[in-house]
Amino acid sequence: MSTNDILVEQKGSIMRIEMNRPSKKNALTFGMYDTLTASFKQADEDPTINVIYITGAGNAYSAGNDLEDFMARGDDPHKAGAAGRFIKQISITETPIVAAVPGVAVGVGATMLLHFDLVYASEQAMINYAFIDLGVVPEASSSYLLAQTVGPRRAAELFMLNERIGGKAAADMGLVNQVLPPAELQDYAWSKAEVLAKKPAGAMKDTKMLMRLAHEKIIAEQMLIEGKIFNDRVLGEEARAIFAAFLGKK
Repeated sequence: MSTNDILVEQKGSIMRIEMNRPSKKNALTFGMYDTLTASFKQADEDPTINVIYITGAGNAYSAGNDLEDFMARGDDPHKAGAAGRFIKQISITETPIVAAVPGVAVGVGATMLLHFDLVYASEQAMINYAFIDLGVVPEASSSYLLAQTVGPRRAAELFMLNERIGGKAAADMGLVNQVLPPAELQDYAWSKAEVLAKKPAGAMKDTKMLMRLAHEKIIAEQMLIEGKIFNDRVLGEEARAIFAAFLGKK
């Protein structure tokens, strides 16, 4: 299932996924979304996989959507729906998910973390929910989940003021489990994945299900509403002008 941009391998009972576009800070294309979605589905269907481990190559986790690729999707419904299929999949994945965040996590690179079970970040990590400044709205049910995690007023600062937060601040807010020196991040996060992988897999999945059961319907409904507004805004003049200006500067 691996591609050049998404590396997937199984190590014991752990599926290791690496977003692998370091020159683009692991910005996501529709093809990468498709590979990620298929990998998460496979993990749930394969009884030999007990844990998913996801990280980014180089000094970044993911800079979010590749705007050039995103704008080139045109009227292709498969491309247009790639991000939506991915965020829906991570919201229903039964397999425990551990993330290691070595650097920037922007947009969907930040919102996907809200769906993961254990998140570890480097001291160099930088989380940024950069939606409003692009003329769009939060996705992945983050307009609900972020407020649930950090409180509504702090969530308003992160969304509306587009505040960037480092690894330590993210840990203090409860967005990540622990912040570590860059050289220690991957080994430490992987060790936690190994601990999970050795536990009874059925009881682990049932516990994960129970922990999110009360919010499951809200998350699904919020995601649908966000998705419609997001797509409407992407097609609107405000966002298109911002995207064009951004790509023009590049």
